[in-house]
Amino acid sequence: MKLICSQSDLNTHLSLVSRAVPSRPTHPILGNVLLVADQETGRVNVTAFDLSLGIRSSFPAQIQTGGDVTLPAKLLNDIVSRLNEGEITLSCEDDSEDTEATVTITSASGRFQVRGMGAEEFPELPTIEEGKSLMLPVFAVNEGLKGALFAASTDETKQVLTGVHLKHSQESLEFAATDGHRLAVVECGDMQTSEDDESESSSLADIEDFEVTIPARALKELERMINSADESDLISLCFDEGQVIFELADQRLTSRKLDGAYPAYHQLIPKQFSRAMSLERKRLINSIERVAVLADQKNNIVRFSIDNTEQTLNLSVETREVGSGKEAMSAQISGDNLEIAFNIKYLLDGLKALPTNEIQMQLNDGNQPVIITPLGGLKMTYLIMPVQIRD
Repeated sequence: MKLICSQSDLNTHLSLVSRAVPSRPTHPILGNVLLVADQETGRVNVTAFDLSLGIRSSFPAQIQTGGDVTLPAKLLNDIVSRLNEGEITLSCEDDSEDTEATVTITSASGRFQVRGMGAEEFPELPTIEEGKSLMLPVFAVNEGLKGALFAASTDETKQVLTGVHLKHSQESLEFAATDGHRLAVVECGDMQTSEDDESESSSLADIEDFEVTIPARALKELERMINSADESDLISLCFDEGQVIFELADQRLTSRKLDGAYPAYHQLIPKQFSRAMSLERKRLINSIERVAVLADQKNNIVRFSIDNTEQTLNLSVETREVGSGKEAMSAQISGDNLEIAFNIKYLLDGLKALPTNEIQMQLNDGNQPVIITPLGGLKMTYLIMPVQIRD
């Protein structure tokens, strides 16, 4: 194998796929990235796979001799990222009898040799022969991930909650995530659907009603992948009983699905409210962040005092060992006065994910779920459970 490519291309694609390399690989080959030089297409494929999450990306290069090899991901990253910009050459002698391989990396400033392993042991990325398929606009996927991904649980004991639930129906796609304390739901419209040509059972009616839960870790990598794409681009989503595959241009991400029934989250959202409050999102965030300086880990709580008479929201934080802080801001309030408290982190996470500056908070009593929605624009719902106030 021998190829010539730009340092920036190799560095960019290595950085992307290396996020699928496990920190503690169960087998040495999983700590490597797979490089495949295809002389016919003139492209280099770079792949990493931890048996759950797989990422493949490709870029053009001058392929003098085709071939494949696997190299230690971290070491290769460390070398390539430190090389000066410009052309670099990767070469490897083909020895079919040797399971190990040595790759020589040559740049304008130096020469490095890295010992790797043959590609035979590297596991293949999953493929889907029969399953459901959709073409999704990048802008819609991006909106859905930004509005829901942050609310997924990090508690591995609740596996199904560590993912984002995608639900497709009537040409709209819904993203939902919850950790038991808060819930984020984003609905994106104008979805395009397509039938899987190889599957007789994959009809449009089937596709209109699918639900799938995908690990948040995989979707964070998808979010990074689509950051450099045009909003008008389309991304392919295919899935079957066990796997889900996203494809965008020359990049591919595979992930296992999460098993188990996702909570019926729509039942958690109240249908009626006795109070409502409209206010400026950025001003509210700034006020919370200022008073939050007085909070601590044991008492990371902000109290809202909603005053209908004065049309004012009063915020306060009080910590016995630290001190107290208060702020007030104007708001459009309907309904009776109310005292209610929230976990500061959960509240700020949701407010920062909302896309508009004007928002609405809908409330009932101080111990019931609160709904925060943007006024205009994206159809997003953020539900947060209040914290019990102890005087």
